[in-house]
Amino acid sequence: MSRSLLAIAGILLLLVGRASAQAPSPEAMNAARKLVVTLKIADQYRAQLPQLLLKLRPVVTQERPEIERDYDAMTAPGAEIFPPLFNAMVDQIAAVYAASFTPDELRQIEAFYAQPAGQKFLAQSDALAQASAQIAQDVSQKAGDQLKQRLIEALRQKGHKL
Repeated sequence: MSRSLLAIAGILLLLVGRASAQAPSPEAMNAARKLVVTLKIADQYRAQLPQLLLKLRPVVTQERPEIERDYDAMTAPGAEIFPPLFNAMVDQIAAVYAASFTPDELRQIEAFYAQPAGQKFLAQSDALAQASAQIAQDVSQKAGDQLKQRLIEALRQKGHKL
C-alpha cells in the first residue's frame, strides 16, 4: 500500500477520534485548507481513483454491457460524482491539520512546502519512505540474526543444548 493511501487512511481515522473536539477557528481552517492544497493530497487521491474505479466496475455493473456504458459515462474524468467527494475530503483533512497546529504553524508549514525544496521533498517522499523502510527492515533482520546467535551462544555456555 502506498504511503499516500496510508496517510489518507490515518487522517480519516484521526477524524473519527477528533469528532467530539472543539471546531477549529475559521483562520486555522483557511490556513489548513491552503496547506492541504499545497501538499496535493486531493491530487494524490485523484491519481489513485482510476484503479479504484477499475476494481469497482465488474462488481457494480455485473459485467452487463448496458450498465457498463452508463458506469463509464458516470465515472469519466470530470464527472459530477467526484467534486463533492474531493471537497469533503479536503475539508475533513484540513480540520485535522487545523486541530493539530496553530494558524501560524500551518502557514509556516505551507510556506516550506510551497518552496522548491518542499515541492522536491513531496515529489521524493514516497521513494524516500520506501528506501528508509527497506533499510530499517534490513538492519532489523541483521540485528535479529546477531541477537539470536548471541543468545544461543550464551545459553550453550550455561549448559543448554540448542
